[in-house]
Amino acid sequence: MADYDSKTQLALPGNNLVTITHVVYGLHAFSAIVGLTTAAFIVTAFLTGWPSIIAVIINYVKRNDVKGTYLESHFAWQIRTFWWALLWLVLAFLVSIPLVLIIIGIPLAWALFVIIGIWVLYRITRGWLALLSNKPMPM
Repeated sequence: MADYDSKTQLALPGNNLVTITHVVYGLHAFSAIVGLTTAAFIVTAFLTGWPSIIAVIINYVKRNDVKGTYLESHFAWQIRTFWWALLWLVLAFLVSIPLVLIIIGIPLAWALFVIIGIWVLYRITRGWLALLSNKPMPM
């Protein structure tokens, strides 16, 4: 029989699942930091870097193992962060591409990519801090 958290009434996950969740946040953070410290944008490094792609694959493979625990909300948070970042990036490209022809699109594209990157960093940081406190993420 599984142990349950008295506050959240969710099953307590095994230590290996908590470790895997930390690794996934670490992989996402590594990709974002690569974008921060190189010529790439945070969001493009986050979406195209092998660490984030591996992290999302781990999320999908291990998703059933964390069902009913507070880690389920973290996995959903991580997966949503990846796919929403991709959607925002595609929309930013679609808005910026035609405007690049009249020069105004270049600073607009740059600003949109920076804003999306800051949002990605916020999501990684907020999720990882909640995980360190053994708290679920909002669903």
